[in-house]
Amino acid sequence: MTQEVFLWNRAIRGCGRGEAAARTYGEMRRLGLRPDGHTLPFLLRSLTRQPAARLGPGLHAQAIKFGLASDAHAEGALIRAYCLSGRVAAARAVFDRSRSPDLVMWNSIIAGYNRARQFAQACELLEKMSLPPSRVTFLLALSACRGHLKRLAVGQSLHRRMELARLVPGDLALENALIAMYAECGDSAAALKVFDGMAVRDVISWTSAIKALADDGQLDRARSLFEETPERDLVCWTAMIDGYVKGSRFKEALALFCRMQTAGVRPDAFAVAGALTACAHLGALEAGEWVRVFVARTRIRTDVAVANALVDMYSKCGAIDKAWEVFAGMDRRDERSWAAMITGLAVNGCGEEALDLFDEMLRRGDKPDGVIILGALQACAHAGLVERGRRLFSEMRLSHGVAPEMAHYGCLVDMLGRAGLLREALEVLESMPMEPNSVVLGALLGACRLHSDTEMAETAAAWLRELEPRGPAADALLLASAYGSCGQWEQVRRVKQRAMEESVRKTPGCSLIEVEGEVREFVAGDATHPRCAEIVSMAAEMGRQLPMAAG
Repeated sequence: MTQEVFLWNRAIRGCGRGEAAARTYGEMRRLGLRPDGHTLPFLLRSLTRQPAARLGPGLHAQAIKFGLASDAHAEGALIRAYCLSGRVAAARAVFDRSRSPDLVMWNSIIAGYNRARQFAQACELLEKMSLPPSRVTFLLALSACRGHLKRLAVGQSLHRRMELARLVPGDLALENALIAMYAECGDSAAALKVFDGMAVRDVISWTSAIKALADDGQLDRARSLFEETPERDLVCWTAMIDGYVKGSRFKEALALFCRMQTAGVRPDAFAVAGALTACAHLGALEAGEWVRVFVARTRIRTDVAVANALVDMYSKCGAIDKAWEVFAGMDRRDERSWAAMITGLAVNGCGEEALDLFDEMLRRGDKPDGVIILGALQACAHAGLVERGRRLFSEMRLSHGVAPEMAHYGCLVDMLGRAGLLREALEVLESMPMEPNSVVLGALLGACRLHSDTEMAETAAAWLRELEPRGPAADALLLASAYGSCGQWEQVRRVKQRAMEESVRKTPGCSLIEVEGEVREFVAGDATHPRCAEIVSMAAEMGRQLPMAAG
C-alpha cells in the first residue's frame, strides 16, 4: 500500500495548480487508500484561491481524521491554503497550535495578514517572531508597515535590523521596499537617503523616490528627479501626473499626460482619470473631450473611476447633459459616481433634479456617504429648499449613520444665509461641536452682505479676526461691502483703512480660458503675457462699446 500511495502522491503533485489534484485525491480515497504525510501537503499547495476556500476546511478535517494535522508539512500547507482563501483566523489557529513553526509558516501567516489588510496583526506577529527573519520576511514586514497604520517606528526598526544583517545596502528589492515604506509613512527625507545610497537602481527605485517627494508636496524636486530618470515606465509617468493633480497643479498634470502620448507610453485607467481630473479643475472641456476620444480610439480598458472622472469633468465644465449621458450609461456605479452626479446637478442650477437622483439612490438601497449628503445639501442651498435641507441635515446621523463634518455645517449655514435666516445660521454656528473655520464664518459674512445686516456682519467679522488675526482680505472686503450696501461709507473707509494698516493683501484674482485646446491663465496685475498690450487694448475697446450696445 505504501508504494501505491507513493505513486498517487506523485500523480497529485504532477497535476499542477487547480482542481485536478483534488479530483485525483478523490479517486485515491475511493480506492480505500489512506493519505500519508506527503499527500495532503501536495494537494493543499496545488489549490488556487477559490478551491482553497471550498476544500480547505474539509481537507483540514481529513488531516485530523488520519492523524496528520500535527505534521509540520501539513501545518504549513494548511496555513497557506487558509491565508490564500482569506480565512486568516483559521490559519492563525493552525499556526498557534504548531509546536515549532518554521520560517515558511511565519512568512505565510504574515503574508496572509497583509493580503487581508490586517496590518496591525502582521506587525504584532513580527514582534513575537522567535526565528531570525529572512529576506522574504523583511519584504513582507515592510509591506505591512506601508498599510493604513503607517507604522514608521516599526519600519525604522526593520531598517536597522537589515543593516545589522548586512542585507542593505546592496539588495535592490529590499532597498526599493524601504523607499516605498518611508514614502507611504510620510518620511521623504529617509526615502531619499536610501535612494541616494543605492549602488544600483531600477525604474521602481526612481518611481518610488519621485512618489515620496510628490506626496510630500515637493513637486519641483519630484519633477527634477523625473527628468533624470533613465527609463520611465507607465507607473513612473502616472506617479508624476498624480502628484501634480494632488498638488493642484493641473496645467502641468495635463501637459505631462500629453507628453506621455508623445513618448509612446500607453496610459492606463489611473492615468486617464488623473488627466480628466486636471481638465475638470481647469474647466478645459475641449481637452477633456480629447481625452475621452483618445481613450475610445485607443481602446484603453477603463473602469468606474474613469467614468466618475468624466462625470466630474463635464459637470465642472458646465456640460451637465453630457455628464448625465455618461452617468446613465454606466454599468456599475459606486459612491463616487452618485456623489459626482448629484453634486454636478446641484452646482449647475439643477437642485431639484439632484435631490430626485438622491432619492432614487436611496430607493435602490444604496447608502449615502458624507460626500453624497454634502452634494444633496448643496442642491437644497442652490434651489432654496430650506425645509428639505433642514430635514436632510437632521437625518444625517439618525437615518444614514453619517456624522456631520465642517463642510456639512458650512453648507447648512450657506443655505440659511441665502434664505435670509441669519439668526438661525448664527445659532447653527454656535451649536457646532467643533470650532468653525474661516470658510464657514465667511459664508455667514457673505450672507450678511447679501441681506445688508451690518450688526450680524460685525459679529461674524469679530469671530473671524479672533480665529485668524491676519486672515484673508476677502473677509475684510465682505464686511466693507456689507456696510456699503447700507450706505455706511464711513464704516467702509474704516474697515479698509484697518486692513491696510494690518498689511492685509488681497490674493490676486485669477481666471482660466481654454483656446483651441490650450488652457491660458490670467492673473490680475500680471503684465507678462506676450500679447498683454493687445489684451488691454481690446478690454478698453469693449468698455467703450458696451454702453453703446446697452443704449
